[in-house]
Amino acid sequence: MVLVYSEKENIAYELLNKGRELADKLGRKLIAVVIGGDKDLAKNLIAYGADEVVVIKSPVSSFKAEEYADILKQVVEEKSVETILIGSTKNGKELASRLSGILKTGCIIDAVDVYLEDNKVYTKRVVYSGNAVALQGFNSKPAIVTIPPRLIDPLPRDDKRKGEIEEKEYKVKPSSSSIVKITEMQTDSVNVEEADIIVSCGRGFKNKEDLKLAEELAEALKGKTIGCSRPIAADLKWLSEDHWIGLSGHKVKPKLYIAVGISGQIQHIAGMRDSGIVVAINKDPDALIFKSADYGIVGDLYEVLPKLTEVIKEKLG
Repeated sequence: MVLVYSEKENIAYELLNKGRELADKLGRKLIAVVIGGDKDLAKNLIAYGADEVVVIKSPVSSFKAEEYADILKQVVEEKSVETILIGSTKNGKELASRLSGILKTGCIIDAVDVYLEDNKVYTKRVVYSGNAVALQGFNSKPAIVTIPPRLIDPLPRDDKRKGEIEEKEYKVKPSSSSIVKITEMQTDSVNVEEADIIVSCGRGFKNKEDLKLAEELAEALKGKTIGCSRPIAADLKWLSEDHWIGLSGHKVKPKLYIAVGISGQIQHIAGMRDSGIVVAINKDPDALIFKSADYGIVGDLYEVLPKLTEVIKEKLG
């Protein structure tokens, strides 16, 4: 059996694509798990590729990795699961690691690919700030892998697919930890990970007020998402960390990524390497960003951006 779980619905659909591929090659069923009793979600998961959905009537009021790992352990043992795919969210990574410890098996975090050789599970991971790819395999079962969001496109939805929905209720040992307080993070209401068009700002901007040039370009492109490199968010604090794209920030996969005044250090490239079309604007012709770009404009951003924005407005109306 191949099992898929994520607390985020869109990521669960993405995982089902890879899970479907593995299950078909292994000749196994693909199971999705829903913790919280949402039967409508279960029907959607079948439409996106699951053969069976286990809906857990959870006694847990909020996420605790210890208790969620206990629930998944019981599903894994009951269904004889051999491969587990979990979304690489903050909760997902903690959950996968704890589940690995409980089951005394291997766990690989942030795999960019999962594949089979001689019916054994292998993965690829980007390491050393994007300078190398590590190939790792499992010698034990079940194999536990977390996969980052937006790495895989979901399968086309098929409402004619048939599948089994099973409601279960497991006894869960209460965790000794307690959630004292949950404070909502203050954000700029931006989600760079979901954006189709991103205009990203780097240290080539001289003043915070000049970021308006990038905002105007994004608006002209019918997209309003602004990203940035590490110095803009972490050092200068011109933008919140919601906008930070890179190895330590957000990993994005837009259809169009415009890097303005960004030198192209490997830490930043690691966050935007999966973008569809990459356009780089930099006055330094030797800037590393041009090696990762499909199109490059060598010039001063203060001259290029206003002219580019004007032309795009004329073309797009």
